Amino acid sequence: MANPSYEFYSARAAESAAEAKAATLDNVRERALRSKATWQALADQARAVVQQREKIETAKAAARAAERDAGDS
Repeated sequence: MANPSYEFYSARAAESAAEAKAATLDNVRERALRSKATWQALADQARAVVQQREKIETAKAAARAAERDAGDS
């Protein structure tokens, strides 16, 4: 399943990493690294949410199938 939020957050993390690499001032580099860490945490959380939703949907589908099969017997 495509996850636009994850892709967006990952892209921002990559941009922040590039900004940190290009920075000549320590405070700019540190700010960019903090930004990268935040964006990466958001990306990780977005991916975890999608994975959890997929697990829940799979469990619900299995429960519906089991209920349907039990009703057919």
